Amino acid sequence: MSSQALRLFQRYGTSVPGRWLVSRAICFRAPYFASIRPMIDVLEPGRCVVRIRDRRRVHNHIGTVHAIALCNMAELAAGLATDATIPDALRWIPKGMTVRYLKKATGAMTATARVPAIAETGAGSEVHTLVEVRNAAGEVVFDADITMWISPRKAG
Repeated sequence: MSSQALRLFQRYGTSVPGRWLVSRAICFRAPYFASIRPMIDVLEPGRCVVRIRDRRRVHNHIGTVHAIALCNMAELAAGLATDATIPDALRWIPKGMTVRYLKKATGAMTATARVPAIAETGAGSEVHTLVEVRNAAGEVVFDADITMWISPRKAG
């Protein structure tokens, strides 16, 4: 498995301090995600679960979780789930995102990304990663369909 993130999570993600460490390491590698201070709770082939706390830093002017914070959370979960799912010979990059804001997002949020099994092909292809973001009551407040472009890694 070529996913560094998955290997790191498998090694250290069995404890709360370990998940905190993995989450910080991911944000060090991709600094923009640090703005939401995510906690990666689950990372396995086909699925990733990311949480954010209810903090003023992620609020908008009406006191709800900002739309872009929800998008960041969804993109992080989708990217990690895709990375943990693809075969070693493939790479990925987000190509597009369609989102729906279903309810006011208040409080702590949990994003769950699901990726279908991805077969190795000789050509590039699109894969849709579906993400649901739920509030503490378990209600879906936001969902996203993130299109990932999957292609062979360049040799060398």
